[in-house]
Amino acid sequence: MTITDIAQLLSSIEEKTAAANLDNIRRTMAYQAFYERNPEIKWAFLASMVSRNAGWNMTDLHLDMFQDLLSARIRKQLFSLYERANWLIFSDAYPQLLLYESHKKGQIDMIAHLHHFRVSAFMEETWKQFIKEGDMQQLLYCLIVNEQHVIGSPVIVQPFYKKHVFSRWPYQLQDFFRLNTVFFPTMDGELYGLYAHHFTSVDERIQMGKKLSQLLFDDQLYPAFVQFAKRVPYTGSRDDYERYGRFRTIGSCPLRACYPVITHKDIIRTDWYRYGGIKRSWLTPEKKKRHRPTGTAFYWKRRLMKIAALIKKKSKAIN
Repeated sequence: MTITDIAQLLSSIEEKTAAANLDNIRRTMAYQAFYERNPEIKWAFLASMVSRNAGWNMTDLHLDMFQDLLSARIRKQLFSLYERANWLIFSDAYPQLLLYESHKKGQIDMIAHLHHFRVSAFMEETWKQFIKEGDMQQLLYCLIVNEQHVIGSPVIVQPFYKKHVFSRWPYQLQDFFRLNTVFFPTMDGELYGLYAHHFTSVDERIQMGKKLSQLLFDDQLYPAFVQFAKRVPYTGSRDDYERYGRFRTIGSCPLRACYPVITHKDIIRTDWYRYGGIKRSWLTPEKKKRHRPTGTAFYWKRRLMKIAALIKKKSKAIN
């Protein structure tokens, strides 16, 4: 390729990333479509399924029980947290994925152009090793480590979110009772998942990502998860999966009926790897375990939340 051709390709990747990162719906389906074209990049499927859960959490904030429990300001801040974190991860990861795809087609040497997208030195070395050795599991873990660091400074330790989200009782209550669950549904109505806990800890987030990847790519369950992802269009409403099972969330709406498109301001990103390095444990494989459906426990907690919301609503009415 000529210098002009390379410049046009890099510009095209920037445009495709911006267009697909417009909202949670587009980025979720972009991950899914990429994985279907490039199934060796397992992280893309994990990202698509976790992104679905982010959207379900966003639209939950419009449910009556959350409106009764939380003020409009707090709900707006929680939505901003979900949206900002997922936007940042996509803006960092998707150009890498598209560069790899172009590299695989013989259009470009991706390693020589990762710096154009401000990719960490850690991922430059990771991609070099993957292209040479083809270790899919190692690449999966490295992408988990990288993206959890990408959201560190701009979100997790950012003063606004630290003050208005992580130090407030809604987040602390949700964290204490483990009310935030990442689900992987099946078309048989089963829900498999893990409770998100200690989101402010990079170690916990990485551990969670590794455990979720183990669940998602479990030999027995993976075919059912892929079937669901391919057959069920993603809308952001929990009805996406609830219509196949026994659980119901009254009032769950599609994401685009709840939120407008949010414009993000990018920032000058420092390379996290140059200031901290990694722990060996982050790349250590998880021990295999037997996974069981988790939907019943989650919806039982939801019923308790609904009761609490009704009590709070009646108390307000009396006062």
